[in-house]
Amino acid sequence: MSRFCGAVAAGVVFALFGPMQAFSAEPVGQATLIRTEVSGETGPLVVRSPVHRDERIRTSQSGLGQFIFKDGTKLAVGAGSTVVIDKFVYDDSASVKRLSIKAAKGTFRWISGNSASSAYSIVTPAGTIGVRGTAFDFYVGPNGTTAIVLLNGAASFCGPGGCKQLRQQCDCVVATRGGRMTDPSKVDRSTLQTLSNPRALPFLSGDQQLSGALGGIRTSCGLASLRQDRQDRPRPQRQERPAPQAPQAPQQAPQAPQPSQLPQTPQQPPDTPDPPDKPDKPDHHHHHDRDHHHDWDHHRGWDHFGRGPFDRDRGRNWR
Repeated sequence: MSRFCGAVAAGVVFALFGPMQAFSAEPVGQATLIRTEVSGETGPLVVRSPVHRDERIRTSQSGLGQFIFKDGTKLAVGAGSTVVIDKFVYDDSASVKRLSIKAAKGTFRWISGNSASSAYSIVTPAGTIGVRGTAFDFYVGPNGTTAIVLLNGAASFCGPGGCKQLRQQCDCVVATRGGRMTDPSKVDRSTLQTLSNPRALPFLSGDQQLSGALGGIRTSCGLASLRQDRQDRPRPQRQERPAPQAPQAPQQAPQAPQPSQLPQTPQQPPDTPDPPDKPDKPDHHHHHDRDHHHDWDHHRGWDHFGRGPFDRDRGRNWR
């Protein structure tokens, strides 16, 4: 009975403290740069946080982590990525016998350390990358499709359909989970179209910036212009609704036409004045009346025809 109780107690202690002891062991590397959010098995990672064998590292959709291992190997883990440090077998303080990682999805950059090339392997859903003392970027899509772009040295990619060797800078191989694999060719825009992700290789296009030795590789394989093209591309402008217009003032009644606008009617010539009527001849039968009036008008300077002194001579012609 006592042995049973002791076994149960030991099992409880292992269940509670076993994982913690595993991660409390000597670390195999540490974080050198953390941006946005990067987490390990025990929670968020910060600069100088240790990483351990069998630890799963995840980055957020904008996260970035840079790590260095005991032998000097450097690994960048880009946005939206998941990777597991699968195996790490020590050789001595300067190198390892075995360093293997499993990349489940995301974007990565690798630079080999001081260990022998045969010590390194990177496992992806589509196959395994063999390292030959080199630097390269690789991408693992959600469906397992994998692309590798050689930056320095040499590398190989082996899947169910065989192996392909990458020997020239910017050589690229794309492989699918089903075993299909392209021949090595220079990476270009069509590669990103094949991967259905314009940001599949963010360290080459410049969508994510690395630091230190990981960021010191002096080639973008011609993809750096992609980010500039996206920035220069005009964004569709939102169509704003027109502001409501103020009600228009009622239309004024048409004004009467000005005199100058009225149709001109032909003017009739002015009437010619009638000639003055000739005065009636004086009645000779009433001389006394004439004389009487003449005398009265004479005192006023007028004759009985209404003419003044200045008209008397002219009046003679009227007779």
